[in-house]
Amino acid sequence: MTEKTAQKTAIVTGAARGIGLATTKQFLAEGRRVAMIDRDAEVLMAEAGPLENVLPVVCDVSQPEQVAAMIDEVAEKFGRIDALVNNAGVADFGPIEETTFERWRTVMATNLDGVFLCSQAAVPHLKQVQGAIVNIASISGLRASTLRVAYGTSKAGVIQLTQQQAAELGEYGIRANCVAPGPVRTKLAMAVHSPEIIAAYHDAIPLNRYGSEDEIASVIVFLCTEKASYVTGQTIASDGGFQSTGVGLPALRV
Repeated sequence: MTEKTAQKTAIVTGAARGIGLATTKQFLAEGRRVAMIDRDAEVLMAEAGPLENVLPVVCDVSQPEQVAAMIDEVAEKFGRIDALVNNAGVADFGPIEETTFERWRTVMATNLDGVFLCSQAAVPHLKQVQGAIVNIASISGLRASTLRVAYGTSKAGVIQLTQQQAAELGEYGIRANCVAPGPVRTKLAMAVHSPEIIAAYHDAIPLNRYGSEDEIASVIVFLCTEKASYVTGQTIASDGGFQSTGVGLPALRV
């Protein structure tokens, strides 16, 4: 085994910010090389610049040709692919009657098609090392809430797709799991959540707070390690207990 192929690797989509960037940094801290994938070239390059052992690749995961080229580039550069984290996603919230088919398809293309395309392209490489897939869904995929007809449905699809992957790929030693984050204290969330919504979330979450990007990333990284070697086909809600109490806060309906 050459030095190039000895070091474990990970692909993280949606790596330019938020949970994807936090996951990238945790993988690096444990000694992996990381392919940082994002379609926002400017932000991706800015975040990747100061980091070592990363390969930034501009890619829209909803486009099959771009995904195939991305996987080929990562495999050529790193020599192996040990883990794939399908984190790239878009959010579009609105009432059912106001959700056009174009908006619906935009959400599905990235959130669901992207997971399918990246996973399918990576499977031949993951087979060689008995690798891991971690798909990022949402509590909105576990239980219905208002204004999330496209987003919630796409994430429910990700959960089912994860189970399909686990059932079919297990014979190759590939594990597939899903993380369903609850409310996370991101810059975007804090910018768009009103004080009323923030207070409602705190009241509804048993831990009485939002989660952090690093807390979600820790679960993702764990599922990619040997410590989770007998865990597959599972959806872990990293949500402070929110899913156990239900979703659909009245404050979110306006």
